[in-house]
Amino acid sequence: MINSTQGLFFTLEAYFDTGLLKYLYFVILMFLYMLIICANLLLIVVICVNRSLHEPMYMFLCSLFVNELYGSTGLFPLLLLQILSDIHTVSASACFLQIYCVHTYGGVEYLNLAVMSYDRYLAICYPLQYNTRMTSTKIIMLITVSWLQPFFACVVMIFMTSSLQLCGNIINKVYCDTHSVVKLACDDTKVNNIFGLIATFGTIFGALILIIYTYVNIFKVCFSGSKQTRQKAVSTCTPHLASLLNFSVGASFEILQSRFDMSGVPNMLRIFLSLYFFTCPPLFNPLMYGLNLSKIRVTCKNLIANILRQS
Repeated sequence: MINSTQGLFFTLEAYFDTGLLKYLYFVILMFLYMLIICANLLLIVVICVNRSLHEPMYMFLCSLFVNELYGSTGLFPLLLLQILSDIHTVSASACFLQIYCVHTYGGVEYLNLAVMSYDRYLAICYPLQYNTRMTSTKIIMLITVSWLQPFFACVVMIFMTSSLQLCGNIINKVYCDTHSVVKLACDDTKVNNIFGLIATFGTIFGALILIIYTYVNIFKVCFSGSKQTRQKAVSTCTPHLASLLNFSVGASFEILQSRFDMSGVPNMLRIFLSLYFFTCPPLFNPLMYGLNLSKIRVTCKNLIANILRQS
């Protein structure tokens, strides 16, 4: 059983000595982090300053991009410090803060995608009633719920995890996550595991049921509707489905690594798969929506052109 002094720190064991290559990895990851910040921040600014984009779909997109910034910031600063460090330790408070950011990022992302599917469902299946059904009050309520539910669930999870008596302090990952800390416990962790599974699958399946329901109805309308209806559905639903698939792949990698023994997988591949969750969706989503949605694409071009003219 570790004492209180040792318990103040965790060791992230997945890092390995790369010699001078660590500076190359640092530059690559720093570039990715700056790219994520710039891409998501650009689209947030574009949506906020352009009144023609103050529509439900773009408000939900803005919420999605804010979450991308939040999630990547919960990972990259500590990751970059650890790459340059020779001793891969992290304080308990910093570890639990990162756990909170990591888990809330995943929950908010999935619920945001579910809310966006519901918005597309109303727009395609009830076009004449869309403005009366998707009111400003409902937009605020949906965004608020998609953020608050994971935040409250994670507060309970952090409280339960931090109260455990630990028998070790070595985490076999490049960042902190709840299940890795729970596995270090001397106590019976049945309650923690049950709550973690309920919170994770409750969020996933709740969102998944809404997504499946909305897309079943969207496809019904597409197959029975006009060519114009099908074109509208394809143009607005393709980016969303691509984002959903991309995030689900990353989340699946993360869940598999957390719940199953991956010691047979090469260390470098395990690190890549664990970072996919935090790098690919934040990079992919701004690119996908920026290129596919004409209003955002045109506004971005005009904004960049104005900045270049002024400089």
